[in-house]
Amino acid sequence: MNNTPKKICVIDGQGGGIGSTIIRKLKERFGEDVEILALGTNAIATAQMLKARANRGASGINAIVQTVRNADYIIGTVGIIMPNAMMGELTPEMAEAISLSPAKKILIPLTQENLEIVGLTSIPLPQLVDDLVDKYGENFLKQCPTQD
Repeated sequence: MNNTPKKICVIDGQGGGIGSTIIRKLKERFGEDVEILALGTNAIATAQMLKARANRGASGINAIVQTVRNADYIIGTVGIIMPNAMMGELTPEMAEAISLSPAKKILIPLTQENLEIVGLTSIPLPQLVDDLVDKYGENFLKQCPTQD
């Protein structure tokens, strides 16, 4: 084991509000014990997530496609695995890279798309984020195995 924190990619688009909420909550709970990479489909979303205290950030197709390959966790709404979601900001290349990444995907069941997930109850975003942190938080803190 080494002391490298796990890489948590938070992906958002449009105004970056959901990603910012997730990052703020993770940083409140874990501080610098987690490394959060803000990946925005656009520069505004990335800037907002960086203001929420992400460690690093990048925007656009190539940044997302390349970064998710080495992530330990990917967090976002269910739309991040849907081509052309977020009013077209989430490209097919992004959706494919996120879906195929070996990272554990933690998806929040919010979507503006023409999609309904049966069996879900309507829970406000702040409660969903609290649930995410409570359920997966300890996993974020476990150390990464040493890479050879």
